[in-house]
Amino acid sequence: MEIKKYPLQMHGDERGHLVSLEELKDVPFEIKRVYFMFDTREGFVRGKHAHKSLEQLLVCVHGSVNILLDDGKEKTNVILDNPYEGLYIANNMWREMSEFSEHAVLMVFASKYYDEDDYIRDYDEFLKFVGVKK
Repeated sequence: MEIKKYPLQMHGDERGHLVSLEELKDVPFEIKRVYFMFDTREGFVRGKHAHKSLEQLLVCVHGSVNILLDDGKEKTNVILDNPYEGLYIANNMWREMSEFSEHAVLMVFASKYYDEDDYIRDYDEFLKFVGVKK
């Protein structure tokens, strides 16, 4: 499984730092939606789904979070703890977000508008969708 992390444009000096993102440059797709997760309580897992066609770039803008990626054949964990690095998640990839640090904020850039029909929320259905037999 190929993990794609994107370095983001960080600018700063003694006053502080900022990160800028531009679609089709820093984000490898046109951005249709942006949302963020925060105040995730200890022990909870977010995500637990895949998308049929949606692509995402995840950036932990504060704190840290563990991302489990699963393509149906292979699983890997990626720690996001750097506000100037984004994790690209292609379609057909199961994802689970867990182990949010205190005050963590996970920002997500999405290639499509919200569409419930694009979600695969059952793991066995996901495996069928990607052509993996149990």
